[in-house]
Amino acid sequence: MKVSPHSPPVLSQPEDSRSAFSAFLRQPLVVMGVSLTPQKLIFGLALLVCVSPLGSPPLALLLGLVVALGIGNPFQTQSRRVTSKLLQWSVVGLGFGMNAHAAVQAGRQGILFTIASICGTLVLGYLVGRWLRLDPKTSHLIASGTAICGGSAIAAVGPVMKADESQMSVALGAVFILNSVALFVFPLLGHELHLSQTQFGLWCAIAIHDTSSVVGAASHYGDQALQIATTVKLARALWIIPVALGTAFLFKTPGAKLKLPYFILGFIGAMLLNTYVPALRPVAPVAVMLAKIGLTLTLFLIGAGLSAQVLRSVGVRPFVQAILLWAVISLASLYAIMHTVR
Repeated sequence: MKVSPHSPPVLSQPEDSRSAFSAFLRQPLVVMGVSLTPQKLIFGLALLVCVSPLGSPPLALLLGLVVALGIGNPFQTQSRRVTSKLLQWSVVGLGFGMNAHAAVQAGRQGILFTIASICGTLVLGYLVGRWLRLDPKTSHLIASGTAICGGSAIAAVGPVMKADESQMSVALGAVFILNSVALFVFPLLGHELHLSQTQFGLWCAIAIHDTSSVVGAASHYGDQALQIATTVKLARALWIIPVALGTAFLFKTPGAKLKLPYFILGFIGAMLLNTYVPALRPVAPVAVMLAKIGLTLTLFLIGAGLSAQVLRSVGVRPFVQAILLWAVISLASLYAIMHTVR
């Protein structure tokens, strides 16, 4: 049969199926008097599972990824706005479960690992970026995210060096992919290697990129690991300030604006209140419970924001740099911790 050049193009069966499925997901339905699309309904049900007794940080991230890659996030713009604030308030709430004296001890224990790993990762990132012939700004963003605290470090350092949107997207995509993998892999490896709570908490804080996944992995391992991991990770986050100032000098961007992680002050304040104000101790467990729920929702929203477009935007060479840096910092810190910490 001949097809006229003016005939409409005939879609292949898979494309027809995808188009029909996409149209179905966006078809309004009335549920209990409320107009919802199937896409929004599935998103809401996944969210409810996350806050139910069945919810956990790894499950939340997995559900978010399934939603993002399976049906798409119907609230992409709103999710981006909410995620950062929800994470910050959750971290502050976790402070009500911490003791200041134990936190100081954990900070002392992790300070040498922190300094060595941050400096080593930034230097190695520069060398690997040169070897792979990466754009210097993209390379530095990936190294900063790996060295300090993932997306928060990239968001702080990017404007200082006047990185464009594509450079930020590539760095964030590479770091978030590995960050998601770490949330599932680290607890399994910790149990397999029989790491103590202290060892695992330190390892999480040093080798996992984002605070959200650090707290998620550590809470899955144990309460002591959670306290150590949160304290050491937030101490690392303060290194955003000197790294951002150094970035402005290296990339010659005078007058650049520095975005400080002020929520860390809230975490410290909550920890001090929990330690020195006994009257607040009865409400502390409630604050910690709400913080953990908030963290679980944060991981769901992070997973739901990791679209196929983000995965495609990363590219091979930036992803190779991110994997190499992550492998080196993970293995080197694990070896050091297993031989020096009990």
